Amino acid sequence: MGALFGKSKKPPSRITQQDKAVLQLKQQRDKLKQYQKRIELSLENDRELARKCLATGRKERAKLLLRKKRYQEKLLGNTDTQLENLEKLTSDIEFAQVELQVIDGLKTGNAALKSLHDILNIDEIEKIMDETREGVEKQQELDELLSGQLTEEDESAILEELDNLVAEDDAAKAKVATPEEEDISDQLPDVPSELPEREKAKRKKVEEPKVALTA
Repeated sequence: MGALFGKSKKPPSRITQQDKAVLQLKQQRDKLKQYQKRIELSLENDRELARKCLATGRKERAKLLLRKKRYQEKLLGNTDTQLENLEKLTSDIEFAQVELQVIDGLKTGNAALKSLHDILNIDEIEKIMDETREGVEKQQELDELLSGQLTEEDESAILEELDNLVAEDDAAKAKVATPEEEDISDQLPDVPSELPEREKAKRKKVEEPKVALTA
């Protein structure tokens, strides 16, 4: 129940004091512009009334209207100066806000760069480079040691063994490319050496007349 009737926390406002100041300055500027329009209309009215007063012979009244008009013209000039100041101040605040955003971006970038420098400091990099250099040098020493233990006869035997391996590999590839024909001669039936009984009877009938003629 307490959670239901408790005050909900409002999210923090994203409107800064500078934003509020700019808004107030713009509101004052708009009011001054409206005031200028009213004065300009009043100047036209006073001038027209002064002309009518002169036409009706009321010279003093016309003079009073012109004095009022003159005073309002000075006020109008003052409002122009105030408007320029408001516009300049508004622009300065807005530009300062942009500069602040740039500065915040630079701070963030510098912090990120500093964290990278902390991760990859000079000592750590030099240590890695030294370890790598030592590993390469040890490998070179090992290669030189092994090569120094082998004679010319050993080198010849190594080259011969290498040639044999290449030849065996080529032969294996050729065998895969052209497979040998399978010998199936042992799977064929044997050819009979004696004639069938029917063939023997035929030959006997042919040979009997030849015997008789000879007798």
